[in-house]
Amino acid sequence: MINVPELKVFVTAAEELNFSRAAQRLHLSQSAVSQNIQSIERAYRVELFIRHGRSVQLSEAGQTILPMARDVLNSARLLEDALANVNGEVAGELSIGCAATSGRYFIPNLLASFQHEYPHVRTRVNLMPRQDVVDGLLDQTLNIGIIGRSIEHRELETQLLLEDRVILIVPANHPWSNLEQVKPSDISNQPFISRETNSGTFEVLFDNLRRHGIDPESLNVVMQLGDAEAVQMAVEKGIGITFISEVMASRSLALGRVKKVHVEGFDVRQAVYLIRHVSRVFTHAESRLWDYVKLNHEQLTADLLFNLSDVTLA
Repeated sequence: MINVPELKVFVTAAEELNFSRAAQRLHLSQSAVSQNIQSIERAYRVELFIRHGRSVQLSEAGQTILPMARDVLNSARLLEDALANVNGEVAGELSIGCAATSGRYFIPNLLASFQHEYPHVRTRVNLMPRQDVVDGLLDQTLNIGIIGRSIEHRELETQLLLEDRVILIVPANHPWSNLEQVKPSDISNQPFISRETNSGTFEVLFDNLRRHGIDPESLNVVMQLGDAEAVQMAVEKGIGITFISEVMASRSLALGRVKKVHVEGFDVRQAVYLIRHVSRVFTHAESRLWDYVKLNHEQLTADLLFNLSDVTLA
């Protein structure tokens, strides 16, 4: 008889192609991962992985059974969900892949509100690149995702989670800090802190700059950082100016560490979406979260902005 926990180890190892990373995901030791896989291989006299020192590849047999193993785990997941919810109580686990920076700030507010309604639901959030979220949803290794750009794909559906404004922030002592607004052309003359070009926020920003006749390549980029929090900190330290999620900047603005400056003609907004596979069979908790966001996203956004700006300096 197939052992479901061992099957979960196999699938995780197949996704990672690295026993050490699989062990980290499963909160097991690397030796435990190896032993679980060897147990299946011995029981069925099959080689699931081809081992090359520390690296592994799926064998032909491993590739063959991987989709079936995922189906078994999904069936077990749905059975466990049905048993947990047999008395009408919504319970179980939510696993969310999050790629949007502003979504990361939104999640605690969303989950606090959601779990107030459904206290028996446990949630695990994994931060990952946007393409990993999309790929995980398409191969159904991920059930729900949060991304910063809408995806047009016949197998995926999205709904609005948050509409975030992208604003210009400058250091508190910057000459612009007391100005009501500046012209778009003024931006090119300022030291600019940028994120990597595949950032959802900066993709939206660069599209807007081009519409105002500004080539993003003309910006005086003095520093490029891979993390939005690091970008914001660089502005706080006076290194340069940047555009950033208003949700993310709310606390620094309230503390007076940075100043928001309006750019003439700019109204840049970035929608953040909840996304899922159209043919996935969802657990009670996953379905309730989807419906909860649909009904409450405007109030959740308002609550988030209030909470982030409600900072005391005492």
